Amino acid sequence: MDLFDSHLHLDDAAFASDRDSVVTRAAAAGVMGMTTVGTNVASSRAAVALAERFSMVYAAVAIHPHEAGDATPEAMRELREMAAHPKVAAVGETGLDFAEHDASREVQRRAFVEHIRLSRELSLPLIIHCREAFAEVLEILERQQATRVIMHAFSGSVEVAARCVAKGYYVSLAGPVTFRNARTAAQVAQEIPLETLLVETDAPVLTPEPFRGRRNEPAYLRHIVQRIAELRGREPEEIAAATAANARRVFGVKAEDGSSDPTDANTPQ
Repeated sequence: MDLFDSHLHLDDAAFASDRDSVVTRAAAAGVMGMTTVGTNVASSRAAVALAERFSMVYAAVAIHPHEAGDATPEAMRELREMAAHPKVAAVGETGLDFAEHDASREVQRRAFVEHIRLSRELSLPLIIHCREAFAEVLEILERQQATRVIMHAFSGSVEVAARCVAKGYYVSLAGPVTFRNARTAAQVAQEIPLETLLVETDAPVLTPEPFRGRRNEPAYLRHIVQRIAELRGREPEEIAAATAANARRVFGVKAEDGSSDPTDANTPQ
């Protein structure tokens, strides 16, 4: 099975003791690509270092909405410099989170716009974090003319998903689609066009069934794919291949050709 984990946090302290084994297990489970996502300057720097270390790993750099107050001009310059690295495949995660107020809404809005402008300047896709703010997120994305957009760990309605698809955005589903009471997520998984669907673990959080309650890791991505396949009446291999192709297309990366171990250290050019 060819799998691509479009969003996780491989730099997280939860992986400090066994990070290499996590990557090895992911490859053994069929995960041939993954994007590890920064949440602040230090985390983004760590994401780039991991992308340098493992050939199957790509990085995204950003300051998370929870830390939007740290998106100073100096910090944004640092992100711009990091984003020039050949293994940086996206800007993110950025957006708005009105469920948790670690930063004020106005501060989040300013940081969000700065990230959109950075993604446009560098022609990189934009990874969106959105909680209880879909109307405003979509309005800002349209006003700022964002193009390649990924709605990470999508938690909206079928109607909001349809609006995202109509704008050409990708919708990424995570572990909650496997939860027994996740009716809305199941509906989205059934309705979303396959050519706009991505899958992710968001590891180490959002662990899918049957591992819910434990630390998440990219090897569990296959359980998300299997659940989506059940909901759509398709084979898991078809969902895996389509979502992996979608991820490579939006991130602008090539598939592993099988000539090398995707967990091998990658030497930057």
